[in-house]
Amino acid sequence: MNEFELTGQVRSHIIELHQPKCTLHHEAVHSFMAMHQAACREGIQLHVRSAFRSFETQLSIWNAKWRGERPLLTRDGHVLNHAELTPTQRLDAILIWSALPGGSRHHWGSDIDLIDAQAIPTGYQVQLIPDEYAANGIFSNMSRWLERHAATYGFFRPYRTDRGGVSPEPWHYSYAPIALKALESLNVAMLQRAIEASDIEGKSLILEHLPQIYRRYVLAVDTP
Repeated sequence: MNEFELTGQVRSHIIELHQPKCTLHHEAVHSFMAMHQAACREGIQLHVRSAFRSFETQLSIWNAKWRGERPLLTRDGHVLNHAELTPTQRLDAILIWSALPGGSRHHWGSDIDLIDAQAIPTGYQVQLIPDEYAANGIFSNMSRWLERHAATYGFFRPYRTDRGGVSPEPWHYSYAPIALKALESLNVAMLQRAIEASDIEGKSLILEHLPQIYRRYVLAVDTP
C-alpha cells in the first residue's frame, strides 16, 4: 500500500461487499468470505460493524470527541467529565478507544469489528463493549468460535492484551497478510503529513506528541 492508502486518504485498495455488507482490502475478501461461510455453518452470523474507515470519517469521530460532542471513557468504560480534562488528558482519553486519523488500522481495509447478528436479542442496542464478548455475554459463542478458528483464515486480535495503549477490543480482528505489512510501512513522517494537512482538533498538541502516540497507540499491538 502507498502512503495515501495507509493513512486512509484514498480508497484504491478496497472493494465493497454487499452480502455480507462491508468494505475490505481486495486481498482480504476471499479469506473473510471463507470464514463467514464456515461460521454460518455453525449457526454464527458474522456481521461487520466496521471495516474500512476513511481518514475523513476517523477525523469526524476525533473532532467530535475532542469537542465533547461524543463521550470520553476510561479504560474500564466509565464516562469522563470532558470539562475537567486538560488537553493532554483529553488526548489520551480519546486514544484509548479511538485511533488518531491517519493511524487507524481500519484505514487499511484489513481490520474488522465483528458481532454475531444471530445472537442479538430483539430491541437490544449493541454497544461494542468487552462484557458482550465475555463468558456470559451475547457474543460469547462467536468469541469462542473465533478463538478456535480465526487464525485458520489469517485473522488475529491486535488488541488482545492491555499494552498501555489502546484498550483491549475483543471485537477487533485483523487480516495478518495485509495488516503486518501495513504496520511495518506506516511511519511517523506519514502521520505528520496527514495531520498537518487536516483540520484536526488539538493539532499542535498531537504534533508535539506524535512520536510517543505512534509508539504507544500504533505500534503497541499483539501479533499473530
